[in-house]
Amino acid sequence: MRMVRPGDLVFSYADVLLQGVGIARSHCYTCPRPDEFGHVGELWDIIGWRVDVQFHPFTQPFRPRDALARIQPFLSHRDAPLKENGLGLQHIYLTQLTDNFGNLLVDLVGVPATTLRDAAVAERSADDVLIELDLPGVLEWEEIEAHKIAAAPIPETERRALVKARIGQGLFKEKVSRFEHRCRITGVTNPTHLIASHIKPWRESTNEERLAAGNGLLLTPSIDHLFDRGFITFDDSGDTLISPVADHDSLRRMGVNPTEPPRVGLFNIDQKFFLKHHRTSVFLNGVS
Repeated sequence: MRMVRPGDLVFSYADVLLQGVGIARSHCYTCPRPDEFGHVGELWDIIGWRVDVQFHPFTQPFRPRDALARIQPFLSHRDAPLKENGLGLQHIYLTQLTDNFGNLLVDLVGVPATTLRDAAVAERSADDVLIELDLPGVLEWEEIEAHKIAAAPIPETERRALVKARIGQGLFKEKVSRFEHRCRITGVTNPTHLIASHIKPWRESTNEERLAAGNGLLLTPSIDHLFDRGFITFDDSGDTLISPVADHDSLRRMGVNPTEPPRVGLFNIDQKFFLKHHRTSVFLNGVS
């Protein structure tokens, strides 16, 4: 999931048929497990990954097994989506296809897929940069969490503090400012221009974690965006880690040198605890 980029083609395979193809419209981002998973979903983690894909069902689904002789050379790889007899593998939910294999499937399907492939190539060449400042799924999830806080039987002062913490202000910012005095990347010190950014995202945190000082960094808005969406993170020693899916020109314009990522100083023990979560569950490190 972390390797998907906007503009990638995604094939839908079910019931031994290619049912459709879509264009990825976002990088992956954390999201609650869908309710429609039902009891089967109880085997999955509550928090997982989501990629927004604009799917186009085929009017005539294609059976890969009908072209077995042509696709078989691509099925020997351990992460191949199909068995060598052309039938599906139950343990493969999403896997990366080589360009040659993907193009072969597109050609076998015909016009519906070739049209989308051409559109995807055009989009990628025209806009291969950081996108999705505000992903719809993230905003929807945060709105749901905000409504839960509004309806929760908690003191009004705590409710107001949680609402303000969502946008990096109020009590949370005051707590973080006791030991964070500048943006770790840009060096800006004027609090007017700084956001108290949650290390473990607000939408994934408990109410206690949402107000925990150790779950915060003071960052300028552009750096907050990069950090919140997983394009950058930090290791415990203070090195800045750059995601391989981040656009380098965009990073430079936002104050991050991708060829010489800055060292940002040491973190306290609580921040290290939350940074571990950020590196493994938010940072887009290209590991599926």
